Amino acid sequence: MMPLPAGASALNTPLMDFILSETARFLGVRPKTKALAERSGHVWRGGAPMHWMSDWASPIPIYAARAEGAKLWDVDGFEYDDFCLGDTPSMFGHARPEIARAIAEQAKNGMGFMLPTETAVEVGELLTQRFGLSKWQVSTTASDANRAVIRWARAITHRPKILIFDGCYHGMVDDAFVVLEDGTPVMKKGLIGQVADFTDTTTVIPFNDLGALEDALKYCDIACVLCEPVMTNCGMIAPHDGFHEALRALTRKYGTLLAIDETHTLSSGYGGYTRAQGLEPDMFVVGKAIAGGVPAAVWGVTEEVCSRMDAAQVAIGAGSSGIGTTLSGNALAMSAMKVMLTEVMTEDAFAYMIKGAENLVAHLRAVIAEQALNWSVVHVGARVELVFCQKVPENAAQMRGAMNALELKAFHLYLINQGLLIAPFHNMMLISPLTSPDAVARLVAAISAFSRIIRPN
Repeated sequence: MMPLPAGASALNTPLMDFILSETARFLGVRPKTKALAERSGHVWRGGAPMHWMSDWASPIPIYAARAEGAKLWDVDGFEYDDFCLGDTPSMFGHARPEIARAIAEQAKNGMGFMLPTETAVEVGELLTQRFGLSKWQVSTTASDANRAVIRWARAITHRPKILIFDGCYHGMVDDAFVVLEDGTPVMKKGLIGQVADFTDTTTVIPFNDLGALEDALKYCDIACVLCEPVMTNCGMIAPHDGFHEALRALTRKYGTLLAIDETHTLSSGYGGYTRAQGLEPDMFVVGKAIAGGVPAAVWGVTEEVCSRMDAAQVAIGAGSSGIGTTLSGNALAMSAMKVMLTEVMTEDAFAYMIKGAENLVAHLRAVIAEQALNWSVVHVGARVELVFCQKVPENAAQMRGAMNALELKAFHLYLINQGLLIAPFHNMMLISPLTSPDAVARLVAAISAFSRIIRPN
């Protein structure tokens, strides 16, 4: 239900006519969907359990009936090739039998004890082997993990500020809802109900701007830089060559911790972007797909950071830190995580995903060249973004300028009606180990057809 821009309903344009036609097409063949939307509106605010579900381009929600592999079926029986995959939690495929088996077995023995299990020990060892960080903690979401990272970074550095990049997204973390408007840090409008002004304690700069980074770090009041290695939420934005090496050098120079959030970029390879590119974070977060869709996230730290955390804990004495929740590290999530790390998130799986993404990128670029489109493609690992501008954006300001709300809505709604799902927020697509070449071909064909419809020669 991606909203139209203000006043868009009054626009008399071919694109608006196309959206209205596709809307009617969607509604005309989904009686069960329409009935559920009517019922849902009486009990769920906005008609859906979470308000961001309204970001889909469909006029009412798509109600999922089931999913398997890289396909999803709605309540009216329509089949979709799924390139959204739950916006990453199902990146390795829906209804994986390995996960189903593991959680069913654990459920027979109890799902949560507020006590560790032998499986938890094994998971910690697997995390260190894969990602390199030596000490780990578990949370229920990546939002919780990022909150913990920020709190601990401030505690052990005795510094009040964090630094983020404009356009980032680190979950429901209030500190990260600061953006740049015409170069000025402001609170993001979406941070409803927050009375604190985080521009005092959160520094925000453009991605890829090393000059702005050093200018911010030189005052030695920033506890940590919290970053995605490739920006993924305002549209995919890749780092410049040498950016991460310089980021690491500058944070070390000024005594600032480097925290890397790989919740999305886990799709980059077996150990995420960090392992693939040889990055050296002090703190590391990954969520969403790590437990195959069971709510869980993990965050790790180096041995040196762990020692500083221990010292900070001793200094405050007894008492609760307020970091962590009762459900964190429950036995069900641990069982799912173990299977993901041993049976599902394999090197062969990543090789297939990355090859599939490269194939998708090659075909999208062929469509762009053949039709002389002012579009571009950004790509990292198994994640692909189609951007409706010719020059690939290098920061959030450029990406915002490339996004046309009507064109995005038309594109997404057209794909839905063609039986194709991509991430609803912009044009991001994921390849899973179970995505077929035929599904990729159908996606490319639909994108090519859409471009001809809205940009006839």
